[in-house]
Amino acid sequence: MANIKSQKKRILITKKENTNNISKRSKVKNMIKKYETAIAENNVELATEMLPQVVSVIDSAKSDGVYKQNTVSRKVAHLSKLLSDLKKAE
Repeated sequence: MANIKSQKKRILITKKENTNNISKRSKVKNMIKKYETAIAENNVELATEMLPQVVSVIDSAKSDGVYKQNTVSRKVAHLSKLLSDLKKAE
Protein backbone atom coordinates (compact mmCIF):
# COMPACT_ATOMS: atom_id res chain seq x y z
CA MET A 1 0.00 0.00 0.00
CA ALA A 2 1.19 3.49 -0.80
CA ASN A 3 2.29 5.94 1.89
CA ILE A 4 1.57 9.15 0.00
CA LYS A 5 -1.95 10.54 0.42
CA SER A 6 -2.45 11.41 -3.25
CA GLN A 7 -1.33 7.95 -4.30
CA LYS A 8 -3.79 6.34 -1.89
CA LYS A 9 -6.58 8.39 -3.49
CA ARG A 10 -5.35 7.42 -6.94
CA ILE A 11 -5.50 3.71 -6.02
CA LEU A 12 -9.11 4.08 -4.89
CA ILE A 13 -10.08 5.98 -8.04
CA THR A 14 -8.38 3.40 -10.25
CA LYS A 15 -10.24 0.59 -8.50
CA LYS A 16 -13.58 2.35 -9.03
CA GLU A 17 -12.84 3.11 -12.70
CA ASN A 18 -11.75 -0.49 -13.27
CA THR A 19 -15.02 -1.75 -11.82
CA ASN A 20 -17.00 0.61 -14.06
CA ASN A 21 -15.04 -0.45 -17.14
CA ILE A 22 -15.61 -4.14 -16.39
CA SER A 23 -19.33 -3.46 -16.03
CA LYS A 24 -19.49 -1.58 -19.35
CA ARG A 25 -17.49 -4.29 -21.14
CA SER A 26 -19.84 -6.92 -19.73
CA LYS A 27 -22.87 -4.98 -20.96
CA VAL A 28 -21.39 -4.80 -24.47
CA LYS A 29 -20.60 -8.52 -24.47
CA ASN A 30 -24.11 -9.42 -23.32
CA MET A 31 -25.71 -7.28 -26.03
CA ILE A 32 -23.47 -8.87 -28.66
CA LYS A 33 -24.39 -12.36 -27.43
CA LYS A 34 -28.11 -11.57 -27.66
CA TYR A 35 -27.60 -10.16 -31.16
CA GLU A 36 -25.62 -13.20 -32.28
CA THR A 37 -28.32 -15.46 -30.86
CA ALA A 38 -30.91 -13.66 -32.97
CA ILE A 39 -28.64 -14.13 -36.00
CA ALA A 40 -28.18 -17.84 -35.21
CA GLU A 41 -31.96 -18.28 -35.03
CA ASN A 42 -32.28 -16.61 -38.47
CA ASN A 43 -34.50 -13.91 -36.97
CA VAL A 44 -33.88 -11.06 -39.40
CA GLU A 45 -36.48 -8.72 -37.91
CA LEU A 46 -35.13 -8.97 -34.37
CA ALA A 47 -31.53 -8.65 -35.54
CA THR A 48 -32.39 -5.59 -37.63
CA GLU A 49 -34.04 -3.97 -34.61
CA MET A 50 -31.17 -4.87 -32.28
CA LEU A 51 -28.27 -3.68 -34.44
CA PRO A 52 -28.72 0.07 -33.71
CA GLN A 53 -29.09 -0.70 -30.00
CA VAL A 54 -25.93 -2.79 -29.94
CA VAL A 55 -23.98 -0.16 -31.87
CA SER A 56 -25.23 2.50 -29.46
CA VAL A 57 -24.00 0.54 -26.44
CA ILE A 58 -20.62 -0.01 -28.09
CA ASP A 59 -20.32 3.68 -29.01
CA SER A 60 -21.17 4.76 -25.48
CA ALA A 61 -18.47 2.43 -24.16
CA LYS A 62 -16.03 4.05 -26.60
CA SER A 63 -16.97 7.54 -25.47
CA ASP A 64 -16.36 6.46 -21.87
CA GLY A 65 -12.87 5.30 -22.81
CA VAL A 66 -13.47 1.57 -22.45
CA TYR A 67 -12.71 0.78 -26.12
CA LYS A 68 -10.51 2.44 -28.70
CA GLN A 69 -11.86 3.59 -32.06
CA ASN A 70 -10.36 0.70 -34.06
CA THR A 71 -11.86 -1.86 -31.70
CA VAL A 72 -15.28 -0.25 -32.00
CA SER A 73 -15.03 -0.11 -35.78
CA ARG A 74 -14.03 -3.77 -35.93
CA LYS A 75 -16.90 -4.87 -33.67
CA VAL A 76 -19.52 -2.85 -35.54
CA ALA A 77 -18.26 -4.06 -38.93
CA HIS A 78 -18.40 -7.67 -37.74
CA LEU A 79 -21.96 -7.31 -36.46
CA SER A 80 -23.09 -5.53 -39.62
CA LYS A 81 -21.55 -8.26 -41.76
CA LEU A 82 -23.41 -10.94 -39.81
CA LEU A 83 -26.73 -9.23 -40.55
CA SER A 84 -25.79 -8.62 -44.17
CA ASP A 85 -24.87 -12.28 -44.68
CA LEU A 86 -28.12 -13.38 -43.04
CA LYS A 87 -30.16 -11.17 -45.37
CA LYS A 88 -28.27 -12.50 -48.41
CA ALA A 89 -28.92 -16.10 -47.33
CA GLU A 90 -32.67 -15.56 -47.45
